[in-house]
Amino acid sequence: MRPHVEVIQDTDYIWHKAELYGGEGEARERRLSVDEEDGSSSLTIEFITDWGRPGGVHHADTEWYVLNGEMNYGGKTFTAGGYVQVPKGVVADYIKFTAGTTVLHFREYGDAGYDIGAERWSTCRPDEQVTTEQTTDRDFDPVPTAGPMPGLVIKYLHVDATTGFYSRLVRANEGWADHRLAHHPCYEEAYQTSGLMTYNFGTITEGSYFFRPARVKHGHFVSMDGGAVWLLRSDGELTNWYTQNEWVRWGGDAVNYGKAEHWTKSTFDLATRPTWRTEHDLTILNNSVEFQLSQGAKAAPYLPWGFGEDHSAAGFDLSKYTSADNVLTAGPTQELQIYPDAPEPIISSLPVRSKSHGDWDGDGM
Repeated sequence: MRPHVEVIQDTDYIWHKAELYGGEGEARERRLSVDEEDGSSSLTIEFITDWGRPGGVHHADTEWYVLNGEMNYGGKTFTAGGYVQVPKGVVADYIKFTAGTTVLHFREYGDAGYDIGAERWSTCRPDEQVTTEQTTDRDFDPVPTAGPMPGLVIKYLHVDATTGFYSRLVRANEGWADHRLAHHPCYEEAYQTSGLMTYNFGTITEGSYFFRPARVKHGHFVSMDGGAVWLLRSDGELTNWYTQNEWVRWGGDAVNYGKAEHWTKSTFDLATRPTWRTEHDLTILNNSVEFQLSQGAKAAPYLPWGFGEDHSAAGFDLSKYTSADNVLTAGPTQELQIYPDAPEPIISSLPVRSKSHGDWDGDGM
């Protein structure tokens, strides 16, 4: 399976020699997310020289999306926004890229294997065919899903009618927000192709990427100047399940560290104070609250994380515990070496982050 990656900036990652079998030319890749069990992967690829590969059959469902430069698929030229999707086992035409081109490349349910000149697999469904499009040739459509406030628009790129797996471009117009947290029954993956947005995992810009497994909460979105555009992928229908007044609390009994034997913490305790949210953010987030109220939904005024009530403490007997910075207490640890300045463990569900992105203060958890 793939790990939870949220958030990274692709330029923080190192280059590897591109794993593109059967091609001629030089290319390198950044590995945004990899499933080491079946070979599924999400990559940015830069072509150092002109590069090409004859027709054949992929071992994985394969997608190409041009960020800049030029792609030629089967004699048709695509520029920035060009898109090709080829199901595994389906015959792909030849493909070429000019030197300097950068693309997003996705492989799903298989590895980088490629059989030049192979015939279509007998296991392929009749409806599994190659999809090609210059996506800049058509406009975005309103998102058909009920729930979020207006301002999200979409271009469907490929939808598997049997599995529900789909890829799409989504734009959040400037001023769009959602004060709630959402989780889904499927994974959600995105690469931000342009724009600026803040949300509970931080600030995301062009080149930001996440891979979020099913049921991981995320939200408190604010689309900033100019809006934001992502290429998103999901392995099923993306149903929105919403949460408000969220909280997580954890704790335990320290054996040989810290200054308290019995300790507990909540994500509320991790909050940045004063808040990193701007007045603009708070205004836009409360616009989302007002929209939900206008639709008859339950909603409460949005407060920045760490302000207001710590809901994790409701009904919790805090008198049995102390915070980890209190005085060291006697306990059943006297026979062990004690490390009084050692911190308590971090919450074990923290995702993969990179050096310039992913500062997280417990918001949303």
